[in-house]
Amino acid sequence: MKGLRLYLIGSTVILAFYLVAQYYKPKPTDWTASYLKEDKIPFGLYVLNQEIGALFPAAVIKTSRQPLYNTLKGQSHLNANYLIISGSVKMDNLDYRELIKYLHRGNNAFIASFDVGKLLKDRLRLRTRAVFDLRAQRSPAINFVNPTFKADKPYIFDKGLGNQYFSEFDTTRVTVLGRNSRGDANFIKYSFGKGALYILPNPQLLSNYNLIKPSGADYAAKALSFLPPAKLLIWDEYNTRGNIADAAILRVIFKHDQLRWAYYIALISLLLFVFFEVKRRQRVIPVIAPLLNSSVDFVKVVGKVYYQQRDNRDIANKKVSYLLEFIRADYRLKTGSLDEEFINDVVHKSGAAEETVQQLITLIKNISNGYKVSDAQLISLNKQIEQFYKQVQ
Repeated sequence: MKGLRLYLIGSTVILAFYLVAQYYKPKPTDWTASYLKEDKIPFGLYVLNQEIGALFPAAVIKTSRQPLYNTLKGQSHLNANYLIISGSVKMDNLDYRELIKYLHRGNNAFIASFDVGKLLKDRLRLRTRAVFDLRAQRSPAINFVNPTFKADKPYIFDKGLGNQYFSEFDTTRVTVLGRNSRGDANFIKYSFGKGALYILPNPQLLSNYNLIKPSGADYAAKALSFLPPAKLLIWDEYNTRGNIADAAILRVIFKHDQLRWAYYIALISLLLFVFFEVKRRQRVIPVIAPLLNSSVDFVKVVGKVYYQQRDNRDIANKKVSYLLEFIRADYRLKTGSLDEEFINDVVHKSGAAEETVQQLITLIKNISNGYKVSDAQLISLNKQIEQFYKQVQ
């Protein structure tokens, strides 16, 4: 127990020192693309969340963590905007149908995503690509098409924020709102009845990293200003955070580096403790020899002694004595005179065949009257006695 106590104390002290060191060490920049409103990391949306009220001063901001179908079904929204900012969009037929109804009523939706999903790509005949130029330090310049929004100097961003563009779309249904310096469309609008769907191929254009720069903030504000003023703004978090019912403790632990490494260390320490404790306390199982059957050995020794002496009469007398003792004990018969009356009593009480009993008694009398017992007589006596035992069982 002393060794176990020292092990636990040592492990606790090491873990405490590690957690303190991890807590106070300079935290490296987290480039994870979370697109969450509360995240202050480069590709979070904290800045946009703080400024969204200024962009839509008359709108009530509502957050949704349910699929689009669940959010819009049964709701007769009018004068509302739907905002999705995510790395990818999960949408099925039910979601799409509900979105189209929502747009036809005069509402609008804005999607900023690298991947709008297979269903939207197929329904809108939409394909996206990215400019890959290893020699270029910055993305191609981008700008708006509308002279009202078009900047005097095109927007140039680093980190590949302006690389994405639409390589294919339905020109009969699409209004191009922005292009890059190569002439590729990078901001488009689909009209549905009284409403419209705006699509931006890079959500990072609306992230903290871009909005802390004046040019990036100006571009994001102009892009979102294409959404008309509305009474309601629905901010979708289903595609970034997941369903509100899908919450677990491990998700919280793995979200933070300190908690994640503490969990790993605790788990590894527990496994090492179990491994070494089992290895140290396991005892060698001794090999126990099976018990010897001394009765069998005794019979073998006695048999060898009789066989070497060749005293058939002694063996015959003992077998006859055991047989008569058996008859006296089980059938309560006197064995002093082996006459016809005795034979009839044995046959009646034992149930053995009269012929078997007759032959056995005759053989016993012959052996008793003889001087010497031959091997053949001894064998015959043994067979007769065994036959008698079988019949009376």
